[in-house]
Amino acid sequence: YSSLAYLRQFPIDRLKIDRAFVKDIPESDDGVIASSVIVLAKALGLKVLAEGVETEEHLEFLKANDCDEYQGYYTSRPVSAEEVVVFFSRATQLVT
Repeated sequence: YSSLAYLRQFPIDRLKIDRAFVKDIPESDDGVIASSVIVLAKALGLKVLAEGVETEEHLEFLKANDCDEYQGYYTSRPVSAEEVVVFFSRATQLVT
């Protein structure tokens, strides 16, 4: 049977698009692959996370194609758990 049908057998709630399919958006066919993965995921009721988002162009393309979540240097460099706690404690102080 189809390997895509095999996806339905797993208890997953999102698909992750590897940075290999994001890094050359929109100059290559990677954009077609990424948008197709998003359409497939949405048809299966899944959220989509794209990794390797490094430019505003990447982010805008993925937003326009209904990607749900983004990960990469455009939003933040990798940080430790301690840095996350400090970031959110400062953000909370600014809001309150």
